[in-house]
Amino acid sequence: MKMLHTADWHLGKKLHKHDLAPDHQLFINWLESYIRENVIDILLISGDVFDLANPSSEARALYYDALVRFNQLNCTVIITGGNHDSPSVLNAPKDVLKALNIHVVGGLPTDLEKVLIPLPNKENPEVIIAAIPFLRDADLRQMNEGESYDDRIEAVRKGIEHTYTHVAEIAKKQYPKIPCIALGHLYAAGVNSSDSEREIQIGNQAKFEASAFGEYYKYVALGHIHKPQKVGAQIPTYYSGSPIALSFSERKDEKRMLLIDTQKGFEPENVPLPNFRLLKRFTGNYEEVSQSIGAFSHNGDLPALLELELFEEHYNPETIYALDRLVFEYENDNAQVVKHRITFKNQVQGTASLFAEYQQLDDLKPTEVFEKRLAAENLDEETTQLLKQSFSELLEELS
Repeated sequence: MKMLHTADWHLGKKLHKHDLAPDHQLFINWLESYIRENVIDILLISGDVFDLANPSSEARALYYDALVRFNQLNCTVIITGGNHDSPSVLNAPKDVLKALNIHVVGGLPTDLEKVLIPLPNKENPEVIIAAIPFLRDADLRQMNEGESYDDRIEAVRKGIEHTYTHVAEIAKKQYPKIPCIALGHLYAAGVNSSDSEREIQIGNQAKFEASAFGEYYKYVALGHIHKPQKVGAQIPTYYSGSPIALSFSERKDEKRMLLIDTQKGFEPENVPLPNFRLLKRFTGNYEEVSQSIGAFSHNGDLPALLELELFEEHYNPETIYALDRLVFEYENDNAQVVKHRITFKNQVQGTASLFAEYQQLDDLKPTEVFEKRLAAENLDEETTQLLKQSFSELLEELS
């Protein structure tokens, strides 16, 4: 059987208020063609299908249109929820989708047997898919009075390990000698991340050692980290990465999917993805950046998105005004400035200032703002860490 591993689509994503729906549409068109031409049997999507827990009608329409197109190619689709996804939103149509050979596991079910999907069918399975979604703190541990920060981190790690171990035991018993592939949406130790990923499981402190997956699974298809990479483990364990660049920090990533052909084994092959849109960053002083974007030209299916990052020696309000005017007046049919900022190396900050005056709110993560606020308080380390954990849990509840 041939299967494709992908993750982190983030349908509905906006990059600094710029809608990436055209990028996603081009990706889905390309993916449909690839599945047809290469006769792919199974498509694995390891979480973060949507960017928001309550996705827009446009994002949902894109999602359902893609699923219908894949179904028409006789491709089985398996989808798990990520930290950005609402389990209830993903699970709502799952019974209808199952009739279309589309399996959805939005959140961890109480009965872990339900994450096991035998393919092509239960009577004559060739492979078992352990469709394990993002494991929220509530799935992994119980709050205990007086529990220390380190205890809570360890409880989350142990909870993740226990989940995969328990699912493996069930699969071994129900489907002996049938190869099993696991999905996962988590933060593994030692990976390289980007700035578009939301922190999970106690602010990424509960980094999971991939060696704890053990030796039973033949392959682990991970999501959450947008940069494609292999994870050190006893078995083939990979992040497919996101199919499109979701932030300027990903602009140089070589996007891909991973192809597993069970006739050949379980070590995946790279499937490079086209660069559907150019993201370009210009850095320097005002004169250098203004000249660079003035000379910039681009020919592509989608307009290039530009980020301007200015560095000046001395604070000057006229430079701030000039940059704002440059962005406002910039005209290029094939390019658009979506982000700009300026840093003055010798700027004097007031004692009440937490951030550079001209740093845009979109540049900051909620945890960064909270940590700056904590730094203004005289708190011991244990209290600080517990407050950070509580804030992380609140963020997860909100999302």
